[in-house]
Amino acid sequence: MKLPLEGKVAFVTGASRGLGRVDALALAEAGADVIVTDILVEDDENLDETSERLGPVAQVMTMTKKIFTKTTMEQIKQMGRRSAAFRMDVTNREEVSRVMAEVNEQFGHIDILINNAATLDHTVKLEDQNDAYWERDLSVNLTGAYNCCKAVWPYMKKQKRGRVINMASVAGTHGGYGQASYSTTKAGILGLTRTLALEGARYNITVNAIVPGIINTEAFQMTNPDMRERMIARTALKRPGEPEDIAHAITFLASDQANYITGAGLPVAGGIDLFTF
Repeated sequence: MKLPLEGKVAFVTGASRGLGRVDALALAEAGADVIVTDILVEDDENLDETSERLGPVAQVMTMTKKIFTKTTMEQIKQMGRRSAAFRMDVTNREEVSRVMAEVNEQFGHIDILINNAATLDHTVKLEDQNDAYWERDLSVNLTGAYNCCKAVWPYMKKQKRGRVINMASVAGTHGGYGQASYSTTKAGILGLTRTLALEGARYNITVNAIVPGIINTEAFQMTNPDMRERMIARTALKRPGEPEDIAHAITFLASDQANYITGAGLPVAGGIDLFTF
């Protein structure tokens, strides 16, 4: 039986761990060849310096050795798919364009872009917001997705097909207390998604967003336990989602079964966006 994404090439950002890693593996299981990219790579000689610059979550992941960029690539190859791993900073336009060009040259085409790379460790009230982290979050979460979309766009237009799937958040649709920078970037992702859906439609490029609620990733486990319980209680299903829940939705949107879906923000949120009490 032919797999739904057989023959497709998927490009995933922020794929060293968490949602991005699970997304990459799920796309491969569905038949795609997968490009794994992240600014954090296991054997990077400047890894400590990079994680120090990125912030506390990256530092913890580096210290606990929870970075699996090249490991994910090897797992994908073991499935019988083609794969490559790149250290790529989504905020560096020249680097993004170079990597996209190299992938297109090596793999022949890029069919699917998953904009997953993001920061999520700046949680303080407005008066305590760190201006440097505000700029970092805008640069990674929003401009980073823009950079990747702009770089892949010419290849998708030329081949007259493509799937772009952006990672938003319920923080972008509902706001998040103490999450001014994160919420702003995720709301921006939804605006970018809808605009590019309009521009891409004539070239058979669909652009959609996933809108996750609370998902049981490494970052979620680092959250204050009392806060975790409050968020779970606010969710209609009374449990966090699993990374696989996001990956299944992404695989669907990347497939031919979603040919007529574009400009959508698909909640995968367990009902946290409903009025629960």
